[in-house]
Amino acid sequence: MKKYFAAVEDYAQKPSQESLEEVQSRMSAAYSKIDKAVKRGVLHANNGARKKSRLAKALKRVSA
Repeated sequence: MKKYFAAVEDYAQKPSQESLEEVQSRMSAAYSKIDKAVKRGVLHANNGARKKSRLAKALKRVSA
C-alpha cells in the first residue's frame, strides 16, 4: 500500500498518462494482495473492504 500511496503522490505532483497508469497498476496489485489476505482469513472481510475504500478515496481526492 505504501507503493500505491507514493505513486498517487507522484501523480498529484505531476499528472500525466504514464503516472496514472502506474497508479492503476499499483492499485491492482494492492487490491489483489488485500483480496488474498481476506480469502485466507488473515484479514476480516470488512477490514479488507475498508482498506480498498481507503485506496480508492486517495486517488479520487487527487484526481478531483
